[in-house]
Amino acid sequence: MRSIQSYLRREAVAVELTPAVNWRTAVLALVLFGLFMGAMALVQFSTPDMPDNDGFYHIRLAQIMRTQGLKPNFPWLPLTILNPREFYDHHFLFHVGLIPFTFGDLRLGAKWASVVFASLAFLSIWWLLRGQRVPYSWLWALGLLAVSQAFLYRMSITRVQSLSLAVLAWGLHWMLTGKYVRLLPLAFLYVWLYNAFPLLPITAVLYSVAVWIVEKKIELRPLIYASIGVAAGLLINPYFPVNLVFIYRHLLPKLAETTAVQVGNEWYPYTTRQLLENSPLALLAFIGGVAALGLNNRRMDVRTATGFLLATLFGLMLFQSRRFVEYLPPFALIFAAFAWAPLISQASPTVGTLQDQMRRAAPALILGGLIALGAWLMLPAAAESVQGSKPYDLYAKASAWLVENTLPGERIFHTDWDDFPRLFYYDTQNTYIVGLDPTYLQLYNPELYDLWVEITQGNIDQPSQAILERFGSRYVHSDLLHEDFIRQAEDDPAMQEVYRDDQAVIYLISSPQ
Repeated sequence: MRSIQSYLRREAVAVELTPAVNWRTAVLALVLFGLFMGAMALVQFSTPDMPDNDGFYHIRLAQIMRTQGLKPNFPWLPLTILNPREFYDHHFLFHVGLIPFTFGDLRLGAKWASVVFASLAFLSIWWLLRGQRVPYSWLWALGLLAVSQAFLYRMSITRVQSLSLAVLAWGLHWMLTGKYVRLLPLAFLYVWLYNAFPLLPITAVLYSVAVWIVEKKIELRPLIYASIGVAAGLLINPYFPVNLVFIYRHLLPKLAETTAVQVGNEWYPYTTRQLLENSPLALLAFIGGVAALGLNNRRMDVRTATGFLLATLFGLMLFQSRRFVEYLPPFALIFAAFAWAPLISQASPTVGTLQDQMRRAAPALILGGLIALGAWLMLPAAAESVQGSKPYDLYAKASAWLVENTLPGERIFHTDWDDFPRLFYYDTQNTYIVGLDPTYLQLYNPELYDLWVEITQGNIDQPSQAILERFGSRYVHSDLLHEDFIRQAEDDPAMQEVYRDDQAVIYLISSPQ
């Protein structure tokens, strides 16, 4: 009985701390969502191209799931750990979320999906700040459009990172409002959404550390509920037990750096100069938050301590891999908002002289000015980054030729692992050697992977025999930048050039007599 009373008291406190939802809140949410949508659409549609290769794969697979079922056969990478027997869709819920965008032009659907998902993530952060009664929470949320060009670029990619950010924002919101039980279903869904799900239990750990530092109290319930949710998501999974094997195989190479072919640039760090250029306000937000702690005479509260720990963690992660630029800027902003909230509240009297009212407006004017300046600089820079994307029709003509001139199920040998998403997007009739990550082939067959590397780098004389016998491929696709390989192919009498345009070349290997 006592435990029930304690639970009811906690729920009452949570309700008291959380602002009521009314029509003004709903209107503000719609306005903010519209602003986020408009800004991200301006970045996204500054070019007809898509800003990342993987988006082609995600939107095509979502379309296949719509037409063939949520768990379709996956025959397209038979020589990798994503072969038909071991395939695990580690973005399952993300692909489900993309399904509504697969009606009509897939390219436009993918671009609109990135706009919508990023806007939902930004709105989630506003809801977190609002739930903590941060002054000018709407203005802080608009700061997401100003903190980092690299962050905005990452949010413009048709990938799951924006929804992952939304999950972490909701998780932190429920921790800070004492609604710990909700972390269990959230963690369960996070596992099905994205294999970055360990970030939610890690967030719970940092929250518990903050509670211990500030209140000298041990609070493990968020970690317990999040961990139960993760365990349930792993065990109650449409791909169990293959999902467990894949997670182990996928993460290890990134930690050990075992691959001979460079993985995506996102796994490598920015230089200090790059960070200063692409994320100046994110760094300023973190430094400003630290400064606010020094100016505040009151003891740091749990939310600010948690924000500081999260921003520090993501900062350290960013120094290891640039892909974490999707987390540091927003959490640096969240930390700054929490740290400055008490100072802004103290400087904002509700009544008083004209001078008092001007003092009240000063924080909003300063914050608004910084955000306006940041957005004026970062949004065009993000659009420029998106405009530097490869043409959306890259390999479209070469793929069309393969569709017309090959039998279904041909295994296409291609010279670059990150060409797979576009080849798959335009040609699902055939299968391929390696894709999405070079380690997928390396882990499946290290010897075959090493041979593929040697062939594609032009280190094997007359490669046709190895391609035919070891990879089972009669058709070879290559971009025109693999000059050493092309030179070897042209010197190989068994390799006949059957197609060429300004993007790619295709060879047909004749069978031995």
